[in-house]
Amino acid sequence: MATMRTLILGTAAGLMAASGAHAADLPIKAKPVEYVKICSAYGPGFFFIPGTDTCMKIGGYLRVDTTFNGGVQGSPAWNGDAGQHNRYFDYFAARSRMLLSIDTRTATDYGVVRTFGQGRFQFSTLGNNTFNPNSINGSLPVANSQLLDTPGGGVTTIQFLFIQFAGFTFGQSASAYSSPWQGFPGNITDFLLGGQNNDTGVNNIQYTADFGNGVTGTIGLDDPTVWDRTAVYNLSLPLNATLNTGNAYAGVQAPEVVGNIRVDQAWGLFQISAAAHEVNASYNVLNALGAPAGAVGLPGAAPTGASELSGHPDTSWGGAVMAALQIKNIPTGPGDDIKMDVSYSKGATKYVISSASTSPSFAMFGSSSTFGAYQSIGFGATTDAVYLPVAAGGDGSLHLTEAFGVRGAFNHNWDPYWSSSLFGSYVGVRYDGAAKAFICANYTTPGKAVSADYVCNPDFNLSQLGLITRWTPVKNLTFSAEFMWFHLDQKFQGSAVLGASAPKPTARYEFSDQDTFQLQLRAQRNF
Repeated sequence: MATMRTLILGTAAGLMAASGAHAADLPIKAKPVEYVKICSAYGPGFFFIPGTDTCMKIGGYLRVDTTFNGGVQGSPAWNGDAGQHNRYFDYFAARSRMLLSIDTRTATDYGVVRTFGQGRFQFSTLGNNTFNPNSINGSLPVANSQLLDTPGGGVTTIQFLFIQFAGFTFGQSASAYSSPWQGFPGNITDFLLGGQNNDTGVNNIQYTADFGNGVTGTIGLDDPTVWDRTAVYNLSLPLNATLNTGNAYAGVQAPEVVGNIRVDQAWGLFQISAAAHEVNASYNVLNALGAPAGAVGLPGAAPTGASELSGHPDTSWGGAVMAALQIKNIPTGPGDDIKMDVSYSKGATKYVISSASTSPSFAMFGSSSTFGAYQSIGFGATTDAVYLPVAAGGDGSLHLTEAFGVRGAFNHNWDPYWSSSLFGSYVGVRYDGAAKAFICANYTTPGKAVSADYVCNPDFNLSQLGLITRWTPVKNLTFSAEFMWFHLDQKFQGSAVLGASAPKPTARYEFSDQDTFQLQLRAQRNF
């Protein structure tokens, strides 16, 4: 009996212990998992940030470019070592780039609040198109430039950073002046001239009004420091052999006032843009000595102790206008279109001669058939204005440079995998009569020993014509090959003895039009 009692009590105690253990092991209710949800309100690729009502999209691309007989991004051999074709010229230039973008959107009572940021990581050929293979920028000391595209190095750049709210845009974005295709109606080169291009964005504030049926109007204020200036020449400073001198622009005192009216419908797009640009020079007396030690640059334009007392020209206002047109649904095939724009500027040449970098001036050398000439030369100076102070024999006023341009492309899809574009541009730059007289008096010195048929005329024209073919074997992967011709139609005639432009010697050069060709290859994967 005692044994039975002991067995029952032991079993009960064991069951109680087991029951206690099971109670202690009861699972705690887990928090619900927040899965990423698709956000379809703003197109493919957007998702909700967990725990918020904000949608986000992450995108970008990987790109590899190689240009033969030119610089990175398809820069033609139109100046520097490339224009001279000297021993420092790189026969090809390569760039590898990764771009990342973040786009966020939140619905509010005021409409959608959008933020957008885009950055680039890239590595490029060092030394192309400079007179010093160790310097990447004429304004940078050599030691600093070596921190960029050298072994193990690279460059990080910002392309867009902006906020959009209730019709307003704040930050670095495309100018209200720009067409949707910027400087790329069908090309991949960043150097198709003939109109404005600020495809990496400019600091601005703008407002867009939507009138319905695809009609919008935008007005904005742009920061002109980076994108909207070329150069102002003080012609009391000596011009070099290729008609350049230091930049005498003063500081920025007013923003660009820009705007457009756009009609964007099923048939295509039409846009009219306008810009007002302030042109202001620094001083009448400037330093005529060379660039500072450690830098590769043009002489002059630095202030001296006499600059402030010397006065300055009165500020002038210039500007630009553009008409842009896209025609869709053309009979050559599905997705084919024509894009083109026509531009005119006065005192705002950046709106016509524009690129992914600064607006270039042109200096190209070639062979010559003239007896006694070392080579031929063609050049064109890109400026917003020139002036000659009264004390130096001029009228002291700014003479605004005029420019006009047209560019465009026909884009054709052969099938879902192959496409081609035929593109081109034409540019003209004109100086008024007083500006020509001041420039030629400065340039035509007795030491040049000009020929009997010599004519001085700083006006010039530019032409470009190109063809690109693309192959897209799978979605978002494209291989491109682009061939482009560039022609410089300069207006000087005869020949002259020009000073050394190292490594070019002091010698007699024939003034002549110049041509160059280039091939650009690209592989790009979008994601």
